Order: sequence, then C-alpha cells, then structure tokens
Amino acid sequence: MASREETLPTSTQRVLRISQLDALELNKALEQLVWSQFTQCFHGFKPGLLASFEPELKAFLWLFLWRFTLYSKNATVGQSVLNIQYKNDFASTLRYQPPSKNQKLWFAVCTIGGKWLEERCYDLFRHRHLAPFGKAKQCVNAAVGLWKFGELMNFLIFLQRGTFATLTERLLGLRSVFCRPQPVREVGFEYMNRELLWHGFAEFLIFLLPLLSVQKLKARLAAWGLALPGAPDGGDSRPDARGRQCALCGEWPTLPHTVGCEHVFCYYCVKSSCLFDMDFTCPKCGTEVHGMQPLKSGLEMSEVNAL
Repeated sequence: MASREETLPTSTQRVLRISQLDALELNKALEQLVWSQFTQCFHGFKPGLLASFEPELKAFLWLFLWRFTLYSKNATVGQSVLNIQYKNDFASTLRYQPPSKNQKLWFAVCTIGGKWLEERCYDLFRHRHLAPFGKAKQCVNAAVGLWKFGELMNFLIFLQRGTFATLTERLLGLRSVFCRPQPVREVGFEYMNRELLWHGFAEFLIFLLPLLSVQKLKARLAAWGLALPGAPDGGDSRPDARGRQCALCGEWPTLPHTVGCEHVFCYYCVKSSCLFDMDFTCPKCGTEVHGMQPLKSGLEMSEVNAL
C-alpha cells in the first residue's frame, strides 16, 4: 500500500477549501464581466431589446465558455487561474483520470440548463395568474427550494470534509485536484514581526504626540542651555528685537498683542496657540498666559520710527 501511495501523482493532492471557493467566485466574476461586455454592444439600440431573450442569451454565452474551458481543458477559468482541475472521482484507479464526456455534458445541463430553466420559468409565470400556471409555479418553486436545501447541506459537508464545493460536483463525481505539484512554501515571520513592531511604534507616537506641548519643550530645553532652531531664547533682551518681531513666527507683528511679558505676538499666532494649548506659555521667557492685551499704538509707532 505504501508503494502505491508513493506512485500517486501529485496532481491528486487535496485542494484547500478556500481555493475551491475562490475558483467559484472567479467563475461568477467572469460571467458578470462577459455579460456586461455583451450588453455594451447593444448600448445604442432600443432599451429593453435583450430583455425578452436574456435567459437564452446568457445560456448561449455560458455554453460558449463551457465549451472552451471545462469541456476542452477539464477546468473552469477560475480553476485554471488557481492551478486546479476536475478529476473523475468515480474512477477505480488512484491515478488522475479526467472527467468523462458524459460528466462534462451533465455538468453543463445542471449548471447552464438549470439557470436557464429557473430564469425562464420565473419570467413565464410572472404575468400568468391562471390556475394551471399557478400549480406549475408551485411545483417549480418546490423543486428550486429542494435544490437550494441540498446545496446548503452539501456546503456544510464541504466545510467539514473539504471536497465537492457544489452539489453538482458531488452528484457527478467531479473532485478538484491540483494540475501541477504544489511547491512547499517556507513561511518566514521576520517581515511580519518587523511590520507589527513599526506599526505599534507608529500607533504609540500618534497617541503620544498630541499630548506633548512643543512650546513648553522648547522652553525647557532653552532653560537647560540647549540651543535649538526656534527654541526660546531668554537671553535676547534687545529692545529692538523684542518689539519688531513676533515671538512665535519671527515676522513683523500683525495686530500686535502682549500676554503679560515684554514680548510681542501676532494676534493670530497667540490666539491659535492658546486655543490649541490651554496651558500656553511664552516661548521666550516661559510666562504663563492669563490674557491678551493689544499693544499700545504709541509704542508701535515709536518702534516704526526707530527703523
């Protein structure tokens, strides 16, 4: 038995559940894309031109896709993208056996024919209120309900065992296998650990920076004698420098105001700083701000004349 398992082709390896579900989603996306492109060809025609023949047109397009995918290559488009194909699970040998012609034809009948029949019956019974049509509608609804219930039970079994994602695959014996051997991937977590570390550090900085007062930090560093660009400079006592430039932006004060010390500020600079930081202090001397007073016009004109 061991020798038989060793000679088993790698194409019969079990496919992950997520890969089988992804293949189904890719098939649905392809169908929607083909139909949207097909309807764009009739964009300039009369609205509702394709409404009467929509089920038949869809069936023709899906049959065209089935002919050049599953019928010829033993795999749908979604399966081909994921390196998956169908295997005849009814075969007695353990080696890979492609689906038979009858399995492929019945697959088209169950998938394409089933969708066409459901859509056509819905369109047929929608405007019919006669008694015979009502009974037929009830029978069709009952059959569709039973099929949906069977698909639900099959999906629950698929989640447990990992084979036959759809009820059609289980009934026809079409099992998904890999086309080529899957290489063993060595997963390293160094990059992930590094990303998690930097992400946590960035989140910490985002939380911490709003709690820090840049002006107070500059004032404290200036008090320790560390010279920083734009840092508070308590030793600058030149009268011309104090009155001619804003202590925050360094430009000529616009609407000059004072905050209780000898330094001058632009009104917008000091007002925005006070709104941003309730404990705002003078960046030059560290004086706490208890109020703003406009600079007297005589002092302002004397500074201008001194230039």
